Amino acid sequence: MSLFDAHQVDAFDPLRLGQRSFAVKAVFIVAGTLALALASRISVPMVPVPITMQTFAVTMIGALYGWRLGAVTILAWLGEAMLGFPVLAGGAGGLAPFVGPTAGYLVSFPAIGVLTGWLAERGWSGDRVVSSFASHLAGNILCLAIGGGWLAVLIGAEKGWLFGVAPFILGAVLKSALAAAVLMGAKIYLGRAQLN
Repeated sequence: MSLFDAHQVDAFDPLRLGQRSFAVKAVFIVAGTLALALASRISVPMVPVPITMQTFAVTMIGALYGWRLGAVTILAWLGEAMLGFPVLAGGAGGLAPFVGPTAGYLVSFPAIGVLTGWLAERGWSGDRVVSSFASHLAGNILCLAIGGGWLAVLIGAEKGWLFGVAPFILGAVLKSALAAAVLMGAKIYLGRAQLN
C-alpha cells in the first residue's frame, strides 16, 4: 500500500455504503432526504434566518454517506425543495428560499456535506472525536461564511454578521459536538456488534 492509499485504512463507512448496490444506495438517498426534511422541521424562529438542525443533518449525511453519495443526497433534497416540496425550514419549498435571505446557507449545504464526507473518509470521524468535531465545525463555519456573505450582500456587512453569523456560532459548536459524539457512539456500537 502506498502513502497515497493510507486514508483507505482509516475510512469511516459505518453503513458500508461503498459495498452496496445502486438500488440500496438509492434507498439511502431517499432516506437521507427524509432525514434532512425532518431536521428542517426542528427550528427556532429567528429573523431573517431561523436556527434549525439542517446543518447537523447535512454534516451527518456527509460523514455517514461519504462525500459523493452525501452530495447527491443533499442535492436531491434541495431539488425537492426547488420543485415545491415543503422540505426546508418552516415547511418552505419552491424557488423563493433560493433567492431570499436563506439562499447562501442553502447553496453551502452540498459543499459542507462534501467537506465533512471527504474528511470522514480520511479518518476524521468515528472514534477520533476531536478530529470529528473539527470536521463538523469546519462545515458549520463554511456554512456561516457563505450564508453570512450572501446575507451581507442583501442587508449589509454589519447586519449580515449580527443577524446571519453571530447568533449561530454557539449552535454550530454545539451541533458539531453532538455530531462527533453520535458518530463516536456509532463507531463503538458497530465495533461491538461486529465482534459478537
